[in-house]
Amino acid sequence: MRLLKKFTVPVIVIFLWWAVVHVFNINAFLFPPPEKVLAAFHHLIEKDILQKHVCVSFIRAFRGFSITMLIAMPLAVFFHIFKRTFSFFDGFLNFLRSVPPLAMIPLLILWFGIGEASKLSLIILACFFPIFLNTLSGLNNVDSKLLVMGDSLDLTKIEKIRYIMIPEAAPAIITGLRLALGNSWRALVAAEMIAASSGIGYMILDAEEMAKTDVVYAGILTIGILGLLMDKMCLMIMAKLCPWMEDLKR
Repeated sequence: MRLLKKFTVPVIVIFLWWAVVHVFNINAFLFPPPEKVLAAFHHLIEKDILQKHVCVSFIRAFRGFSITMLIAMPLAVFFHIFKRTFSFFDGFLNFLRSVPPLAMIPLLILWFGIGEASKLSLIILACFFPIFLNTLSGLNNVDSKLLVMGDSLDLTKIEKIRYIMIPEAAPAIITGLRLALGNSWRALVAAEMIAASSGIGYMILDAEEMAKTDVVYAGILTIGILGLLMDKMCLMIMAKLCPWMEDLKR
Protein backbone atom coordinates (compact mmCIF):
# COMPACT_ATOMS: atom_id res chain seq x y z
CA MET A 1 0.00 0.00 0.00
CA ARG A 2 2.82 2.41 0.89
CA LEU A 3 4.60 1.57 -2.39
CA LEU A 4 1.37 2.16 -4.32
CA LYS A 5 1.00 5.63 -2.78
CA LYS A 6 4.54 6.58 -3.79
CA PHE A 7 3.95 5.63 -7.43
CA THR A 8 0.46 7.11 -7.78
CA VAL A 9 1.51 10.70 -8.50
CA PRO A 10 4.35 9.79 -10.95
CA VAL A 11 1.96 7.54 -12.92
CA ILE A 12 -0.66 10.30 -13.07
CA VAL A 13 1.95 12.84 -14.22
CA ILE A 14 3.18 10.51 -16.99
CA PHE A 15 -0.39 9.87 -18.13
CA LEU A 16 -1.15 13.61 -18.21
CA TRP A 17 2.10 14.20 -20.10
CA TRP A 18 1.11 11.61 -22.71
CA ALA A 19 -2.47 12.95 -22.96
CA VAL A 20 -1.45 16.61 -23.34
CA VAL A 21 1.09 15.84 -26.08
CA HIS A 22 -1.30 13.69 -28.13
CA VAL A 23 -4.60 15.53 -27.53
CA PHE A 24 -3.22 18.99 -28.27
CA ASN A 25 -0.81 17.70 -30.94
CA ILE A 26 2.16 19.57 -29.44
CA ASN A 27 5.37 19.74 -31.47
CA ALA A 28 7.45 16.72 -30.44
CA PHE A 29 10.63 18.78 -30.74
CA LEU A 30 9.48 21.13 -27.99
CA PHE A 31 7.66 18.60 -25.81
CA PRO A 32 8.41 15.00 -26.83
CA PRO A 33 5.92 12.31 -25.73
CA PRO A 34 6.90 9.82 -23.02
CA GLU A 35 7.42 7.00 -25.52
CA LYS A 36 9.98 9.07 -27.44
CA VAL A 37 11.88 9.89 -24.25
CA LEU A 38 11.75 6.20 -23.29
CA ALA A 39 13.22 5.34 -26.70
CA ALA A 40 15.99 7.87 -26.05
CA PHE A 41 16.67 6.18 -22.69
CA HIS A 42 16.88 2.81 -24.44
CA HIS A 43 19.29 4.15 -27.05
CA LEU A 44 21.54 5.83 -24.45
CA ILE A 45 21.67 2.68 -22.30
CA GLU A 46 22.19 0.38 -25.29
CA LYS A 47 25.17 2.44 -26.48
CA ASP A 48 26.58 2.71 -22.91
CA ILE A 49 26.38 6.50 -23.17
CA LEU A 50 24.16 7.06 -20.13
CA GLN A 51 26.11 4.68 -17.90
CA LYS A 52 29.40 6.41 -18.75
CA HIS A 53 28.13 9.90 -17.96
CA VAL A 54 26.29 8.78 -14.81
CA CYS A 55 29.40 7.06 -13.42
CA VAL A 56 31.53 10.16 -14.04
CA SER A 57 29.00 12.48 -12.38
CA PHE A 58 28.41 10.13 -9.44
CA ILE A 59 32.14 9.78 -8.70
CA ARG A 60 32.58 13.55 -8.82
CA ALA A 61 29.62 14.17 -6.53
CA PHE A 62 30.70 11.48 -4.05
CA ARG A 63 34.29 12.75 -3.88
CA GLY A 64 33.22 16.35 -3.35
CA PHE A 65 30.61 15.38 -0.75
CA SER A 66 33.09 13.19 1.16
CA ILE A 67 35.76 15.88 1.20
CA THR A 68 33.22 18.42 2.47
CA MET A 69 32.15 16.10 5.31
CA LEU A 70 35.79 15.74 6.39
CA ILE A 71 36.14 19.53 6.49
CA ALA A 72 32.75 20.82 7.68
CA MET A 73 31.93 18.39 10.49
CA PRO A 74 35.24 18.66 12.41
CA LEU A 75 35.10 22.44 11.97
CA ALA A 76 31.59 22.50 13.46
CA VAL A 77 32.80 20.42 16.41
CA PHE A 78 35.74 22.80 16.89
CA PHE A 79 33.49 25.88 16.94
CA HIS A 80 31.08 24.12 19.29
CA ILE A 81 33.88 23.49 21.78
CA PHE A 82 35.41 26.97 21.35
CA LYS A 83 32.25 29.07 21.08
CA ARG A 84 34.04 32.37 21.62
CA THR A 85 36.27 31.72 18.63
CA PHE A 86 33.22 31.38 16.38
CA SER A 87 32.23 35.00 17.01
CA PHE A 88 35.37 36.13 15.14
CA PHE A 89 34.45 34.09 12.05
CA ASP A 90 30.66 34.49 12.10
CA GLY A 91 30.54 37.55 9.85
CA PHE A 92 33.02 36.16 7.33
CA LEU A 93 31.20 32.83 7.12
CA ASN A 94 27.85 34.57 6.63
CA PHE A 95 29.43 36.59 3.81
CA LEU A 96 30.61 33.39 2.11
CA ARG A 97 27.23 31.74 2.66
CA SER A 98 25.51 34.65 0.87
CA VAL A 99 27.56 34.15 -2.30
CA PRO A 100 25.89 31.56 -4.61
CA PRO A 101 28.37 28.79 -5.47
CA LEU A 102 27.48 29.07 -9.17
CA ALA A 103 28.66 32.69 -9.12
CA MET A 104 32.13 31.35 -8.28
CA ILE A 105 32.40 29.22 -11.45
CA PRO A 106 34.34 31.82 -13.50
CA LEU A 107 36.87 32.27 -10.70
CA LEU A 108 37.18 28.54 -10.06
CA ILE A 109 37.88 27.93 -13.75
CA LEU A 110 40.41 30.78 -13.73
CA TRP A 111 42.17 29.37 -10.65
CA PHE A 112 41.96 25.62 -11.29
CA GLY A 113 41.22 25.33 -15.02
CA ILE A 114 38.45 23.16 -16.47
CA GLY A 115 39.70 19.94 -14.86
CA GLU A 116 38.37 18.05 -11.88
CA ALA A 117 39.70 20.52 -9.28
CA SER A 118 37.26 23.29 -10.28
CA LYS A 119 34.28 20.92 -10.15
CA LEU A 120 35.28 19.51 -6.76
CA SER A 121 35.76 23.05 -5.43
CA LEU A 122 32.26 23.99 -6.59
CA ILE A 123 30.74 20.93 -4.89
CA ILE A 124 32.60 21.74 -1.66
CA LEU A 125 31.25 25.30 -1.72
CA ALA A 126 27.72 24.03 -2.36
CA CYS A 127 27.85 21.37 0.39
CA PHE A 128 29.83 23.10 3.11
CA PHE A 129 27.26 25.31 4.82
CA PRO A 130 24.35 22.83 5.04
CA ILE A 131 26.66 20.33 6.79
CA PHE A 132 28.54 22.87 8.90
CA LEU A 133 25.55 24.91 10.11
CA ASN A 134 23.29 21.93 10.82
CA THR A 135 26.03 20.06 12.68
CA LEU A 136 26.89 23.16 14.71
CA SER A 137 23.21 23.83 15.44
CA GLY A 138 22.62 20.23 16.48
CA LEU A 139 25.57 20.25 18.87
CA ASN A 140 24.71 23.67 20.33
CA ASN A 141 21.12 22.63 21.01
CA VAL A 142 21.91 19.48 22.99
CA ASP A 143 19.96 19.68 26.25
CA SER A 144 22.36 20.84 28.96
CA LYS A 145 20.41 18.81 31.53
CA LEU A 146 21.45 15.64 29.73
CA LEU A 147 25.10 16.67 29.95
CA VAL A 148 24.68 17.34 33.69
CA MET A 149 23.13 13.90 34.02
CA GLY A 150 26.16 12.49 32.21
CA ASP A 151 28.43 14.20 34.72
CA SER A 152 26.43 12.69 37.58
CA LEU A 153 26.93 9.26 36.05
CA ASP A 154 30.67 9.91 35.80
CA LEU A 155 30.68 9.56 32.01
CA THR A 156 33.92 10.44 30.26
CA LYS A 157 33.97 13.07 27.49
CA ILE A 158 34.05 10.33 24.85
CA GLU A 159 31.07 8.57 26.46
CA LYS A 160 29.09 11.82 26.63
CA ILE A 161 29.78 12.44 22.96
CA ARG A 162 28.78 8.88 22.04
CA TYR A 163 25.72 8.41 24.25
CA ILE A 164 24.37 11.96 24.60
CA MET A 165 25.63 14.48 22.07
CA ILE A 166 25.59 12.39 18.89
CA PRO A 167 22.08 10.95 19.45
CA GLU A 168 20.73 14.42 20.33
CA ALA A 169 22.42 16.17 17.39
CA ALA A 170 21.78 13.38 14.87
CA PRO A 171 18.48 14.77 13.42
CA ALA A 172 20.08 18.12 12.59
CA ILE A 173 23.24 16.47 11.22
CA ILE A 174 21.23 14.14 8.99
CA THR A 175 19.17 17.05 7.67
CA GLY A 176 22.39 18.86 6.81
CA LEU A 177 23.80 15.81 5.04
CA ARG A 178 20.65 15.36 2.95
CA LEU A 179 20.60 19.03 1.96
CA ALA A 180 24.29 18.92 1.09
CA LEU A 181 23.85 15.78 -1.00
CA GLY A 182 21.16 17.47 -3.06
CA ASN A 183 23.26 20.62 -3.39
CA SER A 184 26.27 18.62 -4.56
CA TRP A 185 24.24 16.98 -7.32
CA ARG A 186 22.72 20.25 -8.55
CA ALA A 187 26.00 22.18 -8.43
CA LEU A 188 27.87 19.40 -10.23
CA VAL A 189 25.39 19.20 -13.10
CA ALA A 190 25.51 22.99 -13.50
CA ALA A 191 29.33 22.91 -13.58
CA GLU A 192 29.31 20.11 -16.16
CA MET A 193 27.15 22.25 -18.42
CA ILE A 194 29.75 25.00 -18.37
CA ALA A 195 33.12 23.27 -18.37
CA ALA A 196 33.28 19.52 -18.88
CA SER A 197 33.72 16.86 -21.52
CA SER A 198 31.75 14.18 -19.67
CA GLY A 199 28.98 13.83 -17.10
CA ILE A 200 25.20 14.20 -17.18
CA GLY A 201 25.34 18.00 -17.44
CA TYR A 202 27.65 17.74 -20.45
CA MET A 203 25.36 15.12 -22.02
CA ILE A 204 22.33 17.43 -21.70
CA LEU A 205 24.19 20.43 -23.11
CA ASP A 206 25.58 18.39 -25.99
CA ALA A 207 22.08 17.07 -26.78
CA GLU A 208 20.69 20.63 -26.74
CA GLU A 209 23.33 21.76 -29.24
CA MET A 210 22.51 18.77 -31.47
CA ALA A 211 18.75 19.54 -31.20
CA LYS A 212 18.03 16.20 -29.50
CA THR A 213 15.23 17.32 -27.20
CA ASP A 214 14.30 13.76 -26.24
CA VAL A 215 17.84 13.20 -24.91
CA VAL A 216 17.62 16.47 -22.96
CA TYR A 217 14.41 15.24 -21.29
CA ALA A 218 16.03 11.85 -20.64
CA GLY A 219 18.99 13.59 -18.98
CA ILE A 220 16.73 15.75 -16.80
CA LEU A 221 14.73 12.70 -15.70
CA THR A 222 17.98 10.85 -14.97
CA ILE A 223 19.12 13.68 -12.69
CA GLY A 224 15.84 13.58 -10.76
CA ILE A 225 15.76 9.78 -10.46
CA LEU A 226 19.38 9.54 -9.33
CA GLY A 227 18.89 12.40 -6.86
CA LEU A 228 15.94 10.53 -5.36
CA LEU A 229 17.91 7.27 -5.15
CA MET A 230 20.88 9.04 -3.53
CA ASP A 231 18.60 10.55 -0.90
CA LYS A 232 17.01 7.16 -0.16
CA MET A 233 20.45 5.56 0.05
CA CYS A 234 21.54 8.25 2.49
CA LEU A 235 18.47 7.58 4.66
CA MET A 236 19.12 3.83 4.62
CA ILE A 237 22.72 4.32 5.74
CA MET A 238 21.67 6.73 8.47
CA ALA A 239 18.96 4.32 9.63
CA LYS A 240 21.67 1.69 10.17
CA LEU A 241 23.97 4.12 11.96
CA CYS A 242 21.17 5.70 14.05
CA PRO A 243 18.75 2.84 14.89
CA TRP A 244 17.08 4.96 17.59
CA MET A 245 15.62 7.34 14.98
CA GLU A 246 12.27 5.88 13.96
CA ASP A 247 11.63 8.59 11.33
CA LEU A 248 14.42 7.18 9.16
CA LYS A 249 12.71 3.77 8.89
CA ARG A 250 9.60 4.96 7.10
